Amino acid sequence: MNLNNKLAKAQQTFEEWRKIPFAKKQQLLFKLAELLEKDAEKFGKNITKEMNKPISQSIAEIKKCALMTRYYAEAENILKPEKIKTEFRVSEVHYAPLGVILGVMPWNFPFWQVLRFAVPAILAGNTVVLKHASICFGSGKLIEKLFLDAGFPKGIFQNLEIGHAEVKSVLENPIIQGVSLTGSEKAGAEVASIAGKNIKKSLLELGGSDAFIVLDDAQLKKAAESAAKARLQNCGQACNAAKRFIIQKNTEKEFMPIFIKEYQKFIPGNPMKKETNLSGMARPDLADELENQYKKAIKNGAEIILPLKRISETQFQPGLIKVKPGNPILKEELFGPLGMVMIAKNDDEALRIANDIPFGLGNAVWTKDKKRQQFFIENLQSGTVSINKETSSDPRLPFGGAKRSGYGTELSRIALKEFVTAKTVVGN
Repeated sequence: MNLNNKLAKAQQTFEEWRKIPFAKKQQLLFKLAELLEKDAEKFGKNITKEMNKPISQSIAEIKKCALMTRYYAEAENILKPEKIKTEFRVSEVHYAPLGVILGVMPWNFPFWQVLRFAVPAILAGNTVVLKHASICFGSGKLIEKLFLDAGFPKGIFQNLEIGHAEVKSVLENPIIQGVSLTGSEKAGAEVASIAGKNIKKSLLELGGSDAFIVLDDAQLKKAAESAAKARLQNCGQACNAAKRFIIQKNTEKEFMPIFIKEYQKFIPGNPMKKETNLSGMARPDLADELENQYKKAIKNGAEIILPLKRISETQFQPGLIKVKPGNPILKEELFGPLGMVMIAKNDDEALRIANDIPFGLGNAVWTKDKKRQQFFIENLQSGTVSINKETSSDPRLPFGGAKRSGYGTELSRIALKEFVTAKTVVGN
C-alpha cells in the first residue's frame, strides 16, 4: 500500500473508530498488553539487534510498555461529556478526537517512545501513522502487527517507512491533524514550524541535560548507586538521563570515591548477554559526536575524572569530567556514556547551576530535609523533580519538559486530552 493509500485508510478507520465506546477500546488494550508480556523476549531481541541496547534492558522496555498499556486499559474515562453548572439548560464540554495523528519517533527506546504516544492517542479516538527512526523500521513493523493481532481494526496504527525529507509532505497533508515528536531540539523546531504554518497541533518531547543534585545530608551510597544508573542506563542515550552531577562542596570528598566506584561497575559487553549492563551506542556517527564533545569540553577547561575511552566503533569505557560554569559544553546535550560533575557551595548555588541551561526536562535532588526538598521543588525549572531517586517516567504521572525541552504532556490521564478538541455545547 502506498503512502497516500495508507493515509486514506487511516482517515477511513478514524471515522468508525471515533464512534467506538471508550470501554470497548480499553478491552483491545488489555489484549495488546497481554501480547507485549507474552513476547517480551522476542521484541527485546529485535530492539537489541537494531540499536545495541543490553538485552535485559530491552526486555524491561517491553515490560514497561505492557505496564503502561494496562494502565490505560484500566483508566477512568475523563473524556466523557462534562456537565458545567450555568444558567443554560444545557452546558457541557465534549471531547472530540482530532483525527489522524503523525508520530515522529527516535531510536533510543524503539517500542516505549512509540507506544507511550500512540496508546493514549488511540484510546482518545484518533488513529496513528508512524515515522520511526530508519534503524528501527523493524520495530515499527512489529508494533503495527501487534495492534492487528490484538484485534484493532486495520488502519488504526500504520508504520510509514519514509525518510526525514518526506515528513514535511506527510505533515502538510490535510488528512494529518496533529503531530507528536520525540527527538532533538533541531528536529522538534523543524516539525513544529511545519505544523504551525499548517495550524496543526504539535507535541514535542526534546532533549535534556538533567541535573542530579547531591546535598550534604543525602544518603551517599544510595545516591551514588542511583547516579551511576541514571547516567549509564541505555548507554546514556536517554533524554531524561542524569547528565550533570551537582555535588555540594562539603560532601565532594566523601561522595566522589563512592560514585566513581559505582560508575566503574558499568563495563561494556555483548548486548545479547543478560549480565551485560552497558553495550555500544546505536550508531558509529553518534559515538563520533560524543567523542568530539568530550574533546571540546576538555579544550574549554574540563578536568578528566575518568577518561572516555573508545574501545570499538560504538563502545566506550564510560567517562566523567569535572566542569565549571561557562564551559560551552553545558549548552549541549551529551547523548552517551559521559557525565559532568559540578561543585556547588550551597543550595542557592546548586539551584542556580541546575537552572542555568536551555533545557528543563527533569531533575533529581538528594536530601533528607523536607524544607530543602520543597525549595528545589518550587524553584527548579523542569517538567519533573525527583526526590531521592533518579528521574524516570511513570505511566501514572505526566511526563513533559519546560524551556527548550519541549511542550505538551505524555503519560497519565492528562495525555488523553492532548489530541482532542474541547467542544462546548450550550443552549436552552
